[in-house]
Formats: sequence, C-alpha cells, structure tokens
Amino acid sequence: MLKHRGFPGRLPGTDLQFTVRRANPKGATPLTVRERYRDRRATDKQADEEFLYALIDHFGFDPFERGNLDAGRLSFLFKREVVAVDDPFDPADYEALLRVDEAAARASFPTIFAD
Repeated sequence: MLKHRGFPGRLPGTDLQFTVRRANPKGATPLTVRERYRDRRATDKQADEEFLYALIDHFGFDPFERGNLDAGRLSFLFKREVVAVDDPFDPADYEALLRVDEAAARASFPTIFAD
C-alpha cells in the first residue's frame, strides 16, 4: 500500500480521517458510491470539501494511486468528483488508479475554485 506522504491525515479538530495508517490484511475496503444527503452534519460536508481540496492540491487532476486514502471518505466522492482510471476497475485494490474530474468538482464544490 502506497502511503501518500504530505497528505493530511484528518480534518483538523475532528476524528474524520482522510488516510489509514496500515493496510488491512484482509484486503482494501471496497470503494462504493455513498449518498450525500442534504441533512448531513456540517462537519461531514466540510470534510468532503477539505478532502477534495487536499486531493486537488496533492495530485492535481492527474491519475493517482488509491494507496492509504480512506475508503469511506473516498466513497462520498467516488463516481462523482473522483472517477476510476482503470478499466476494468477493482474497487478493493490499494493500487487502483483514480483521478479528480475537474468539471464535476467545480460544479459540486465551487468554493474550492473561488478566487
């Protein structure tokens, strides 16, 4: 499992994590599409925005390896702002390639791109 050095580990002031410390011996938690309901807590919404900002800041819009990025946090963005590069895509692979979809990210989180 690739560890993304310099990537934030969590949302500051919360227990909402962005990365995992070690690989799961049973394999990576599969990425799924998690619904973002309108009545989610403000901290959850902020975590999504900060996580996407960190992805863009760290990787830009180029493909990146999933590595130690948290599956739960990625799943809130998966198949929307974060898309699979590999075809076929294995959602339970630490080495799977992903990328940020710039158009979807701009539409969903315009405050990240505000100047």
